[in-house]
Amino acid sequence: MPLPTVETETRPSPTWSVIWLHGLGADGNDFAPIVPELVDAAWPGVRFVFPHAPVRPVTVNNNAPMRAWYDIKGLAIADKQDAEGIRASIAEVEALIAREEERGVPASRIILAGFSQGGAMALSAGLRHRETLAGLMILSAYLPLHDTIEAERAGANHATPIFWGHGTADPIVPLVLGEQSRQALESLGHRIDWHSYPMAHQVSLDEIADVRAWLTERFANA
Repeated sequence: MPLPTVETETRPSPTWSVIWLHGLGADGNDFAPIVPELVDAAWPGVRFVFPHAPVRPVTVNNNAPMRAWYDIKGLAIADKQDAEGIRASIAEVEALIAREEERGVPASRIILAGFSQGGAMALSAGLRHRETLAGLMILSAYLPLHDTIEAERAGANHATPIFWGHGTADPIVPLVLGEQSRQALESLGHRIDWHSYPMAHQVSLDEIADVRAWLTERFANA
């Protein structure tokens, strides 16, 4: 059964879906309030799907249980990566994609999005998905399991557009980690629309405006 979700439909019978994954310790309600600020009246009907990650103990937070897509085992988030947890969450994202397809939205009209740990999962799942997705929207994140992505990525999403926004003063996911992930993917031929903003680990109004423009382009090119 797919994870529980918070959902918003911009009009009846939506023809597009945006599956938006939250960050560590948050839940599906975290980004739901952004929809009214983001949506353009000219867009087709869009279903925004904000899933709740499973609750699990997180090592760096004294094993406190919280919603997390995978464990963080080291003080530097890319250290000692929880490959088992990441792969389990990839399967959860696959189930969410499959449910949108069952509801009549093809993969070619599904955008995977995420913030922080959710963005890491959107990248991990999206690049491995076997059907071509409409796009990946990555906010303040990085690429986990980078050493296996070349072998495991799916040919269907080699050319999938990727929006990537990152704060220049991010203390949680350092800018350099995001840049290294971007460069690794560009070296494999992925096309990334990279944006940096004078902010910390957050989303800014300028970033929302850039996301709106990028989404508008995706909808227009279907």
